[in-house]
Amino acid sequence: MLRRSPTRRDLFRLAVAAPIVLAGCGGRAVENSANTSAQGSAGRLLPSQAPLPQPFLRALPLPPVLKPVRSDAGTDYYEITQKRGTARILDDLDTEVWGYDGVFPGPTIVSRSGRRTVVQHTNELPVPVVVHLHGGRVAADQDGYPTDYLHPVSGRVADSHGQGLNGAQGSRDYVYEIDQPAATLWYHDHRMDFTGPQVYRGLAGFHLVTDEEEEALGLPSGERDVPLMIVDRSFAADGSFRYPSVDPSLLGTPGVTAEYMSGVLGDCVLVNGAPWPVLEVAPARYRFRILNASNARRFRLRLDSELDDLDRGARFVQIGSDQGLLAAPVPLDRLDVAQGERFDVVVDFSAHADGDLVTMVNERGEGATAQVMRFVVTGTTEDVRDGSRLPDRLADPEVLSEADVVATREFTFRRGGAEAHGMSLWTVNGEAFDPERVLAQVRMGTVERWTVVSQNNEHPFHVHLGAFQVLGTTGATAGRADGGWKDTVNLDNGGRAELLVRFDGHRGAAVLHCHNLEHEDMMMMANFEVV
Repeated sequence: MLRRSPTRRDLFRLAVAAPIVLAGCGGRAVENSANTSAQGSAGRLLPSQAPLPQPFLRALPLPPVLKPVRSDAGTDYYEITQKRGTARILDDLDTEVWGYDGVFPGPTIVSRSGRRTVVQHTNELPVPVVVHLHGGRVAADQDGYPTDYLHPVSGRVADSHGQGLNGAQGSRDYVYEIDQPAATLWYHDHRMDFTGPQVYRGLAGFHLVTDEEEEALGLPSGERDVPLMIVDRSFAADGSFRYPSVDPSLLGTPGVTAEYMSGVLGDCVLVNGAPWPVLEVAPARYRFRILNASNARRFRLRLDSELDDLDRGARFVQIGSDQGLLAAPVPLDRLDVAQGERFDVVVDFSAHADGDLVTMVNERGEGATAQVMRFVVTGTTEDVRDGSRLPDRLADPEVLSEADVVATREFTFRRGGAEAHGMSLWTVNGEAFDPERVLAQVRMGTVERWTVVSQNNEHPFHVHLGAFQVLGTTGATAGRADGGWKDTVNLDNGGRAELLVRFDGHRGAAVLHCHNLEHEDMMMMANFEVV
């Protein structure tokens, strides 16, 4: 957290240190405009029509932490209203957001492992919503199945198939039995056919799980434990989020216009809702919970500073994956972060002097999207007390064994095999999503080996209800960052992932899907059932 707001002199110095040419409002769109992969991100750039802010002039905001409305011996109760709100993202224009409590990102929920969390959601938006706790090992009927609608307070709304009148109206409780280790989870909209535009308008927030094992490690905490939700967005001339929906009301025909079927790429990078923000840091260790909540953009993050040539500059040390702590820290010069993935990292700024600049860059971007945010080191090590530690051993996660595999399955993600609205759909094993079709039945508590194949495009793979461990991946993103328990894995075009999967604790139907949200909305999703 910033100890003070940057002065005008500070901001001018930071801005001129790394000038960037921005797209938007007649600016040059600097990324690949073809409907193919742009710097490793599937999709087409949608240029902004409004002027974009100059980078590194805004202080990094932190999402508010939601307080329980009440607690008892075993449960914490929360209330969230999904509604329209207004954000000042651009310099001179307001942007309407659809937000949890009307803000983007939504408020952060902090749960304690072993306690129940109940979140009452009220829908004051004009469309049905679905809340998915991404990474939560929760009951199937609380997971946020795509057709498990919460209809608006104003009345029930039929879905794009003329059905969808099932589900609650106005308000409903999501009941989460938190029985999993400490981890960085997030919650977001998961409405069938319209996840992409509804998340794009702001329906996303952090949900953190804590436990005693993590707290005993002495990792950076308090102001030095910082969540970073990274997204890309584009803006219309009036300041609204620009998105190429076939039906902008989100009540009729789903999907995006044909040229954006591979994904929507924005030209403005937001961190916690602010464009290219600045965070003042002490010369000490910080913990950053990095989430890529973009629809289609993948990020390759690197820290750039004056000390890099001396190999003393700040770098990432990964301590956690999607589902919790790793066994031991892993130093990484770069983080490849697909949509939906989380990286829990520690960055040590102690080698830097007062006034040093450290920039988080995106090696998959060009022009403005090659920058993410900036850190400004303030003070000296003599001025700062850093009581944190980075232990050599973090946790003892169970390691699944191939010897325990009881079934093998293969899932191929590609475009083709089904059509709708005159367009070829994204499919799983050649089939478009059908809520009535079950692709696999998995016996609870058993280990299966899943091979996931990515064709025609990059397809980040995500599974609900459970978690997996990565045996190996092929492609440019394969590497040491796939350790630990995960629920999302990054796949290049033509890539393969070999996974050991296990589902514990909850039976029922759930989905696996591509986390490119345009692909998901155009049917790249399948049911499985835990029995």
